[in-house]
Amino acid sequence: MFKQKLLVKIELAVMAIMLLGTSLYASKAFGKAEPSPQKLVDEVWQILDKNYVDVSFNHQDWKAIRQQYLGRSYSSNQQAYGAIQEMVAKLGDRYTEFFDPQEFKALNNDLSGNLSGVGLELAQNEKTKALTVVAPIAGTPAFKAGILPDDVIVQINGQITQGMKIEDAVKRILGPVGTKVVLTIQRGSQSQTFNLTRANIAIYPVTYNTRTTPVGKIGYIRLPEFTETAAAEMHRAIEALEQQQVQGYVLDLRSDPGGLLDASLQIASMWLKQGAIVSLVNRDQVKDSYNASGHPLTNKPLVILVDKGSASASEILSGALQDDHRARLVGTRTFGKGLVQAVEPLEDGSGLKLTIAKYYTPKGRDINHVGIEPDITVELTEAQQKALLQKQTLGTLADPQYASAVADLSKLIQSGADHVSLKSGK
Repeated sequence: MFKQKLLVKIELAVMAIMLLGTSLYASKAFGKAEPSPQKLVDEVWQILDKNYVDVSFNHQDWKAIRQQYLGRSYSSNQQAYGAIQEMVAKLGDRYTEFFDPQEFKALNNDLSGNLSGVGLELAQNEKTKALTVVAPIAGTPAFKAGILPDDVIVQINGQITQGMKIEDAVKRILGPVGTKVVLTIQRGSQSQTFNLTRANIAIYPVTYNTRTTPVGKIGYIRLPEFTETAAAEMHRAIEALEQQQVQGYVLDLRSDPGGLLDASLQIASMWLKQGAIVSLVNRDQVKDSYNASGHPLTNKPLVILVDKGSASASEILSGALQDDHRARLVGTRTFGKGLVQAVEPLEDGSGLKLTIAKYYTPKGRDINHVGIEPDITVELTEAQQKALLQKQTLGTLADPQYASAVADLSKLIQSGADHVSLKSGK
């Protein structure tokens, strides 16, 4: 099965701004001679040749490209890295990227939930190519400063970002903890400057508490990213809230840019009794379907909060629960990323992230570039977003999207929807 070849990861272009930390992958070169630069170039070409989702390779003569890059003379791995980046860029896929050893360690940190930096999720606007904020990570310097989704980073420390590759932008934002980085942001017609201090960023995948409403206690769960520990944290949260006998749940996926596929599958099974979660289709049109495990932790009513910063794994989870009628979605249309990436470590400690498949919701919806429309749309103005961030009142009744979710959940509780929402109870 193609899903077993590589570690599958669902995520946005470049993850939160990161520094070094413990790598999830041991270098294949440990105890062995370093691969030659030419061998490294060919290794990347071979991985793409066997696994990349587009068999036309962006209408390139892929075999001729191999000969072109293997015909060069390389005196160092650094020269090979530059050539590999050129080669990968020919695919025209912003989600397929090469990482040198330092960058790959940083990527692994994100997978494990250990980050340091300013706490931004970045993407490149496909139409304008502008460096765009998908979402600030809650509690980080960028979040506290008031940077918002859809803000465009036009300068980094005075350097104009127009035409800058996203990996180059990330390198400029990287730096030791305690040092400064100055970001100039374009928000609509206004330009703002943010002086940010880089910091250690601990991502706690799940936070939760109980809230009192006129229809009884409800559980509020916030999931900022699908990291390695997210599923275990979610399991503990639901069990704890069940012991407190909540009547229903609000799951907040706003500004959650995604993460690991396995985490999204495990979490979906905590809410779904049966049925499909997602299907992946590779370049050979081979379809792999992933289904719920059949052991949900609760059947109580569920409302999910989403917005334009909810992407990838967030969309897999919310799309599955919406298609199954297990949950209702409140907020705004999601980001719209229906592609699957895999991460492959290379022999010298560098790594390759490549698009290997498209994914579809249980009802066969292709959400790529489209997103998922919520059942109840509640827009936030820029002023509202800024006020909620500054006052730290997201997820309270001062938050219009949360307030709408609670109102909808209350109706579901009153109507006894907990027994209707699962297929087995219809």
